[in-house]
Amino acid sequence: MRIRTVCVFFLSALMISCNGNRTAQIWTDRGEFAFYGEYFNTVQSQYKVAVKYIQSPSVELSRTNNVPDLVVGDRLKNASTGTHFSSIDNIFGAKKLSRSVFYPRLLAAGRIDRNQYLLPVSFNIPALIFSRDRERELSGQFTIDFDEIKDLSGKFNIINGGAYTRMGFSPLWSDGFLFTAAVLSGSSFREASPLTWDAAALNSSMDFIYKWTHEINTNHQAEEDFAFKYFFEPPQKLIQSGRILFSYMESGAFFTLGQDSKNTLDFRWIMEEGTIPMTEDIVFLGIPKKGRSKRAARAFIQWFFRIENQRLLLEYSKANRINETVFGICGGFSALSPVTEQIFPFFYPELLGRMPPPEFLMPPNMLPVNWTEIKERVILPYLHERARNESAEETTPLEKRLSDWLRMNR
Repeated sequence: MRIRTVCVFFLSALMISCNGNRTAQIWTDRGEFAFYGEYFNTVQSQYKVAVKYIQSPSVELSRTNNVPDLVVGDRLKNASTGTHFSSIDNIFGAKKLSRSVFYPRLLAAGRIDRNQYLLPVSFNIPALIFSRDRERELSGQFTIDFDEIKDLSGKFNIINGGAYTRMGFSPLWSDGFLFTAAVLSGSSFREASPLTWDAAALNSSMDFIYKWTHEINTNHQAEEDFAFKYFFEPPQKLIQSGRILFSYMESGAFFTLGQDSKNTLDFRWIMEEGTIPMTEDIVFLGIPKKGRSKRAARAFIQWFFRIENQRLLLEYSKANRINETVFGICGGFSALSPVTEQIFPFFYPELLGRMPPPEFLMPPNMLPVNWTEIKERVILPYLHERARNESAEETTPLEKRLSDWLRMNR
């Protein structure tokens, strides 16, 4: 697949010089978009798209005047969005796109000052996975909250000879789970030269995790000893063998597991107080202000966001086995709610009756363009340490960690 993707990018690039304004150049960090472009070029002849891989399109836009006609990727929504992208409100209307087919909060996330600058393409949400033969032990059909995770995990635990031989779940096994807990507590990370958050909510969330560890699993040392002894196998194998009960996994990762694993596993979306957080890697699409082939760009947008065309793309992905490594549309659930709720279950039967209502889904706040690096280098290490300490005073403050990192990475 990787070789073919490179070939598609190369052939697409050749079209730019051949078709002039009838060809829209797309920058993206999503390899699968090369196949979407290839499909678009095949099914109609009026316009073409040329797809070019750019590791960080949002960063590259600020460095060059030679801009593309479309940009697709995450990290596009930030303080500079209005500077680089055109308003696309006129993409909606009679015989055009309908706002009603998008997840409402997700579409709103692409607006700035009431103007639509970005269109959402796809998203993912966090889940816990577990053995399918334990499905009846859970109370909800498609969600699970922290209290139920704690309760079931504690009942699952077994200690022999002073050490755990079975452990239901530890929040410390996954930085992703720790971050989800922080988000659901109201920590509200958001862009503000470069980042701000609700410190009290963040502190409360890690206090909650610390108490969880000591109430359910004795202490973090017992959890680490268990992980050191048994986590030489991937979590899904430990679930299947009965060693652990739950493991954290985001939707895109779960639905690209091998079929043998999916046949024995089940999942629940993580929810607190009616809220399921979308992960921050939401994929957006936008039209740069300086793009030269806006008609071709708009033609592709009108085509790509048609419900029937996304169904055809899912069929195309399945026929070419792209869906074995890339989930759904562009690595996630489609931003078009009818596609996700009505069409996805034909390709992912596990989703039948399992998608939460749109009002449950919460997009992240606007985040800085270097959010991924800040999260990986600063926030997750802080959460990992803070969750092991009884009080914030025992942990290097997040503000200091961030300022130190920014100073070293200017």
